[in-house]
Amino acid sequence: MVEITYHKEGDFFVPNLYLEKEDYENAYIIGKYGHLRLEYLKNHKKAEYIIMFMNKTLRKHIIETDKQAKTRFEILMKQMLEKNPIDENLKNTDPLKWTGLMNNYKNSVEEIIFKELIYI
Repeated sequence: MVEITYHKEGDFFVPNLYLEKEDYENAYIIGKYGHLRLEYLKNHKKAEYIIMFMNKTLRKHIIETDKQAKTRFEILMKQMLEKNPIDENLKNTDPLKWTGLMNNYKNSVEEIIFKELIYI
């Protein structure tokens, strides 16, 4: 059993409690999708967030979600471009149209990722 120590603050004794830092993939830099998932958990799934935080599985969950979302993004963008190819000459002749089409594809793919992985 863990022995709990206390310190005095005013008239009260407060336990000296702290959480150990998670060591899961310390070198990994969490990206956009991981941060979106974390914010969603904090704001909409507080109980799940607290449980993962206390069990030291939150970082692992965020990193795995981020990796899955990035992989899914690449796969879906590739599929989108295979089904609806954009002529590469369009990039040189009408760059605004090309950018608009690519942004359209990106937004469609991200909407899928948000519904499948982030906001669940």
